[in-house]
Amino acid sequence: MTTTNPTNDATALNYIELQYQLRGKTLPADHGYSLYSAIKTTVLNGESLPPEVLLCSVPGIGDRNGTIFLSPRSRLRLRCPAETVQYWYRSLQNTVLDVRGHLVRLIQPRMLLPQPSSTLRSRLVTFKLKDWKTHESPVYFLQSCQRALAALDIDAQPYIDSDATGNLALRALQVRHKNILGYGIGIEGLSDEDSIKLQCLGLGGRKHFGCGWFYPVAEGDRHDDEA
Repeated sequence: MTTTNPTNDATALNYIELQYQLRGKTLPADHGYSLYSAIKTTVLNGESLPPEVLLCSVPGIGDRNGTIFLSPRSRLRLRCPAETVQYWYRSLQNTVLDVRGHLVRLIQPRMLLPQPSSTLRSRLVTFKLKDWKTHESPVYFLQSCQRALAALDIDAQPYIDSDATGNLALRALQVRHKNILGYGIGIEGLSDEDSIKLQCLGLGGRKHFGCGWFYPVAEGDRHDDEA
């Protein structure tokens, strides 16, 4: 398939979100990298996903023992340029993915357009920091967010979200037995144009593994079930 280069110009962005219902029972709670690997192996014959494609981790009901149970709200969600949506629609429809031994079938796809919201959230954003063990790490992380937003020509205010216990939402993603740290992040004060841009382009690294995926705050409960 052909790929395109992401652009900072929101007027040139024409992205579609695909959502698939899942036929299956469970997934690993930390499945971002494994889900990517399953799609890479099953759909792309070992090739990497194009850089402009974003994947979201699948929400579910956690058992606090490393597994989530899929619910009727569980979806696999993918955002891609409109010119490639037919490829992904056909390639993923009715596909069975083996996610570390958990089998799920992708069914009943639907297409949606990203909707603007003045405040967006992401369950996990990652940036490389020299030291995560200092009290200043949240400050350095927010500075990284501000620089990344400026690079996208987005004028908005990032903040670190809190978790269910009221602490900073410090979270981790396991990639090849290595824990990648990041925070749950909110962005407020977005214009409609910048809101769409951020949802299309994401923020930070590991965007193929579910990181940097932003959604309107009203959708928050469906994304945070697996936390």
